[in-house]
Amino acid sequence: MAYTIKGTYVASCNCVGLCPCPVDGTPTAEGGTCRGAAAFAINEGNLDDTDLGGVNFALYNYFPSNITAGNWKVGIVVDDGASDEQAQAIERIVSGEEGGPFGDFKPLIGDYAGMERSSITVSDGSVTVAGKSEFTFEPYTGPDGSPTIVRGAMFGFAPEFQVGKTIGESDAFDLSFQSSYGEKAEFEYSTEAVGAIHPRA
Repeated sequence: MAYTIKGTYVASCNCVGLCPCPVDGTPTAEGGTCRGAAAFAINEGNLDDTDLGGVNFALYNYFPSNITAGNWKVGIVVDDGASDEQAQAIERIVSGEEGGPFGDFKPLIGDYAGMERSSITVSDGSVTVAGKSEFTFEPYTGPDGSPTIVRGAMFGFAPEFQVGKTIGESDAFDLSFQSSYGEKAEFEYSTEAVGAIHPRA
């Protein structure tokens, strides 16, 4: 089976300042752990004959240490406007069953909390997952006012992404946190992209 999904994501976590998870550093939140949520708005894509364009989903994470130490806890929420077939396709992709970049991370997951459904809105850096998360992203900027960009991170949702701060909170899959760090970018993942793009929450 083959998939391709393209769109925009906005992520938030409780790390202080710049989250070091993309470079396999120890999380900077209290206790040295990272609790995060990333919301993805798919503009176009499919898993075989299942059209995934217009589907939003969110990925929640708990990293007890640096990324490669493993033993992650993750959970998935798919927008309740998606069909059951679309939701099942998203779960197969994001849980790593369909390979590609998400499949690279499957061995690092110690606790898969499953998939839930809820209304998800991703717009202009603002994310709402009804009853679970609400946060807004604001990029850091350079002297000329342009967004601060990270490129070539070992574990990034995209080859380059804006970094900044988020305001809000999340509580899903028994992972409660206040938003602090944030990032935003366009993404593209596919079955063939093994080792090319490393998704993280």
